[in-house]
Amino acid sequence: MERIKAARPRFAALADAMYGLKIKSGPFGINSRPAMIGAKYAATQGKPEAYNKAMLKAYWQEGRDISDLAVMRDVAQRVGLDADEFEAALDNTEFEAEVDVDIWQARRYGLDGVPAMIFASKYLVVGAQPYDELRLVVEQIAARGSG
Repeated sequence: MERIKAARPRFAALADAMYGLKIKSGPFGINSRPAMIGAKYAATQGKPEAYNKAMLKAYWQEGRDISDLAVMRDVAQRVGLDADEFEAALDNTEFEAEVDVDIWQARRYGLDGVPAMIFASKYLVVGAQPYDELRLVVEQIAARGSG
């Protein structure tokens, strides 16, 4: 946790220098599990990408606590989800089980932090990487015929 916390200023500087993004992150060490469960619900409503982008923006650029129910409801509404249905879905055991599977799979891959991306089901890229680095990974995988 201390290593992650210590890396935040570097991450903010890179995001600004490379992408012009101003990082104003939410509180450190929060429980993001309810937001992950909410993502499962958003996917069933055809809004997974909009929800994920809005939740990430709320945390990383707006400095909001995405573990707070009022914040989660607001984000859900901003992407066109019914806030009451969204809140009810946070107690859905099927969505909870899907999140458990995602976490189990991440641990199986040896992931213990974010961001982490797996390409072609076997190439792991850890940490916030510049766009050019990610493009290079994709090009190398394509050249190998693995993707």
